[in-house]
Amino acid sequence: MMQITRETDYAIRCVYYLARRPDEVTMVEEIAREMSIPKSFLAKIVQKLVKAKIVKSYRGVKGGFQLSGSPDDISIYDVIEAVEGPVAMNVCAVDKKQCGFSAKCKVHPVWVELRKEVEQRLKSKKFSQFK
Repeated sequence: MMQITRETDYAIRCVYYLARRPDEVTMVEEIAREMSIPKSFLAKIVQKLVKAKIVKSYRGVKGGFQLSGSPDDISIYDVIEAVEGPVAMNVCAVDKKQCGFSAKCKVHPVWVELRKEVEQRLKSKKFSQFK
């Protein structure tokens, strides 16, 4: 079974929550409560989202988190990549040097094609679509 990690699911829920209020700065506690995410885990996740420039962080009494850009510009792919790295069903589709069979393997082109299709599909799903 191919599935995203719990961390990625939580990251998508977090961005979804922030996308519904793009002009607001929201505290981790609120996001965690509303989206049923453990607060300590979410605190680590938002740091990855900040590093990927999907989310902005504000310090202080009125601190919290906000989307860095418009929900029109942030895709599910962006969030998955921020948390997990490149999306692929097989490592050879990302870096064929990782597999000694890529040059002669008849299945390799299938993995590459699937990676491109999944990537395109996920990039087309913007958070503005989920309001």
